[in-house]
Amino acid sequence: MVVAMLVGMFALRPLWALALPGAIERTDVRTLAMATGMAIGMAVWMRVRGHGWAGIGEMATAMYAPFIVLLVPYWFGAVSAGVVMTGGHVLMVIAMVAVMLRRRSEYTRGGHRLPRAVVRIGAVVLALAVLPVSVGAAVAAVNTRSVYAPPAPGAPAPASRPFDPTLPTAVVVLGAEGAHAGDMLGPFEVLAVTGRFNVLTAAPTAAPVALTGGLDLVPDVTFESLTTRLGGRAADVVVVPAMPRTDEPAVLDFLRRQADDGALILSVCVGGEVAAAAGVLDGHTATSHWYYLDGLEKDFPEVRWQRGVRYVDDGQVISTAGVLSGIDGTLRVIERLTDTQVAAAAAQAVGWRHYSPGTPLPIPVQRFGPGDAIAALNQSYRWDAPTAGVLLTDGVGELELASPFTTYTEAVYAARTLAVSPGATTVRSRHGLTFVPRATLADAPQLDRLLVPGAAAAARHDAPTTHDLQPAYLHATPGFAFDGPLRDIATNVDVPSAAWRAKLLEYPTGDITLTGRGWPWERTLRPVVLALAGLALLAGGLAVRRRRTRRPVQQDDHRAPAAA
Repeated sequence: MVVAMLVGMFALRPLWALALPGAIERTDVRTLAMATGMAIGMAVWMRVRGHGWAGIGEMATAMYAPFIVLLVPYWFGAVSAGVVMTGGHVLMVIAMVAVMLRRRSEYTRGGHRLPRAVVRIGAVVLALAVLPVSVGAAVAAVNTRSVYAPPAPGAPAPASRPFDPTLPTAVVVLGAEGAHAGDMLGPFEVLAVTGRFNVLTAAPTAAPVALTGGLDLVPDVTFESLTTRLGGRAADVVVVPAMPRTDEPAVLDFLRRQADDGALILSVCVGGEVAAAAGVLDGHTATSHWYYLDGLEKDFPEVRWQRGVRYVDDGQVISTAGVLSGIDGTLRVIERLTDTQVAAAAAQAVGWRHYSPGTPLPIPVQRFGPGDAIAALNQSYRWDAPTAGVLLTDGVGELELASPFTTYTEAVYAARTLAVSPGATTVRSRHGLTFVPRATLADAPQLDRLLVPGAAAAARHDAPTTHDLQPAYLHATPGFAFDGPLRDIATNVDVPSAAWRAKLLEYPTGDITLTGRGWPWERTLRPVVLALAGLALLAGGLAVRRRRTRRPVQQDDHRAPAAA
């Protein structure tokens, strides 16, 4: 069967290349094409062996289902292409063994009976895997969906802000289905603090856009109204953050038009995938988040992807590595359009301690390490994350606001964040962005924590006490905006989770100390307990089966009378 699957996969590969030109380079399309080739080869072999269509259908489902399950978090950006391929194959083998055990009579015909030890080992492996895998996949799907929960309907008008036609205009792009809070709010504030740019947020429609963790932002302009605002010319700078969907036609078309008209494109983190999908990185050297670079190299071979640098300046395109590397890329934009003194002042204003004038700092070429196993525990087995209200107050800095929604949610799932306000229906940030809280403190559901971002709010200490909770002021200590949330996660969750989040943010934590709880052994035991529960269910089922098999046959007491 394995040989037949490999023959089907390799024999049909040229057909997919002809039938799906270009699309076959995408991870999801390539994965499904691979599964289809293996399923066809397997089906032919099974028909030759005399298997029925029902059995063939079950085996094909066992081959497809794991990849489809893993593609869902991949589409949301929660897992990499490597996880889809590796995890899909592991789960596929388990599912195929399950089908064989279910229909073992079909696979033991003709004297080729599986040894009893093999059957027993297969049953034990399946019993150990089924609950941890199924529960973990379900929890991971719920956690992943929570990162970009859609906003409530309604479109309040954004607060008006001054627009100086003599200044260069920078536009931060938002997708209709969301954008990454750290990727877009970091560059926004760094550009805005200079006072040398008009900085606008633009989306396909005027509806609020969900940022990471449920922070709803009202865009300043739509793509259409931006054209009117700029008098038909392109923006000077276009910032492309990561988005939950990389194939929104309106976004891709906007990026192509801006690039064709001469805009400087700044892609931040996995926003590089959006820029690459629009074709604006073709022929350029670029970088992106280390977690996704393997998949990007396969999906977009026209781009020369580079590792180990915070940003790559390649003329009309500047691309950055992980989330906070976007600050360095933005400072490079400021250097090019103004000078290094303005960039240095901007870095100081936002508390960024790692500015390197004129050249990008090298960063480690990151890989998974043993301690990064915390990622799987948090994503797949953290089903009891607390609900944390994040209090939105007028005048809060954009990076201050991004820090809790970015840090606590994706990758560590330290809390389910809920944007709340003391009572206002909209909140305006330091540089004029309009946010829509999802609840007020009065009508919010039960909260487990109340997080208050902003140095000004911490200085006032005026957050109302609600839900019998003491407010946690994240920025009471001077420093960069992400320092406080990382320290809080180390203290209230565990140090490995905080370190993993810093690694994904590409934040050099050498100058901050993370102290708190050690490895979360209770969370580590969850998949172990689930595996043992599956084994117990198997043992119980076998015991019941043995009792039924050994039950003596009752004799019929009503015998027929003997013949005379």
